[in-house]
Amino acid sequence: MRISLILLPLSLCAAPALAQPAPPPTIQLPPELTDPATADRLTDAMQSLSQALLDMRVGNIKAAVEGRRATPAERRMTVRDLARRNDPDFDRRLDQQIAAARPRIEQGIRAMNQALPEVTDDLQRAQAAIERALANLPDPNYPRR
Repeated sequence: MRISLILLPLSLCAAPALAQPAPPPTIQLPPELTDPATADRLTDAMQSLSQALLDMRVGNIKAAVEGRRATPAERRMTVRDLARRNDPDFDRRLDQQIAAARPRIEQGIRAMNQALPEVTDDLQRAQAAIERALANLPDPNYPRR
């Protein structure tokens, strides 16, 4: 009982360790960005998006730019048709380029994961510097002489 009477007032005293601000939380990327399968999903999405863009009909726009009405064949013309005019292997080359992007996407994800702690530290230092600068600004309500 005596010990609890002594410890109770001591527990209410301010301790320097308790007065320190909490360390800033470390920022972590969501697991989706650290998962290697993300690169596969991104390249699959790039493939789907490119196919959708290539199937977009542009014959009417081409005819309108030339100042005339589009023919029935032009109305069916797509971006893919225009690309194939200059390169008969366009589809194969595009698929190869998208497949070659997968390792670069994976490398970018790894680089982002490695750089994130340093970027976070830099942002926290910048925030502290801005807060110090703002604290030193003169009070606008202070009377001028």
